[in-house]
Amino acid sequence: MHGLVNRSIQRFVQNTYGEQTWADICHDAELGFANFESMLSYDSSQTEAVLNVTCKKLQRGRIGLLEDIGTFLISDPASDALRRLLRFGGENFEEFLLSLDDLHDRAQLALPDLDLPSLELREHSAKSFELQYKWQEPGFGTLVLGILRAMADDYGALVLLDHSHGQDDVGDHDRISISLLDAEFAQDRGFELGGAH
Repeated sequence: MHGLVNRSIQRFVQNTYGEQTWADICHDAELGFANFESMLSYDSSQTEAVLNVTCKKLQRGRIGLLEDIGTFLISDPASDALRRLLRFGGENFEEFLLSLDDLHDRAQLALPDLDLPSLELREHSAKSFELQYKWQEPGFGTLVLGILRAMADDYGALVLLDHSHGQDDVGDHDRISISLLDAEFAQDRGFELGGAH
């Protein structure tokens, strides 16, 4: 598992539940270290151990936890690079959705070692979409759900999201139904090509 995913879990726990909680999770997961490095890769078993211990310690289900981490990835100022990468997809939420098919290639330009899930968007109508998600790493579909929810807020769009999950020989395959109820429901958070100065 790429360090960016592990580091995101770490930052979410530290920022939301505190440094001591994270230290306890690292100890109970028998990591042998307390900090994930963003640019390194880790064995998937370490990620699973951290997630399992985190769910147990926080008394939370994996689905809800991963969705919250996905939301945190967009809302945390320290993760602005990911938000900016996603905002390059379009000027509004609909354009962003239509750009998701190309997200893998865009991310590979920035981080060639980052193994991203396969995303395929199907447009049923101007306001109704289905995002198909496939990845060899199990159980991360709701992280994408959290990212979509946060990006809708970022664009100021009101959306209804519905998630379903399945597995096959290749790995996880999830479907997220997206209903765009109001593209201009709230104030857009804003995005400048040149970034903050």
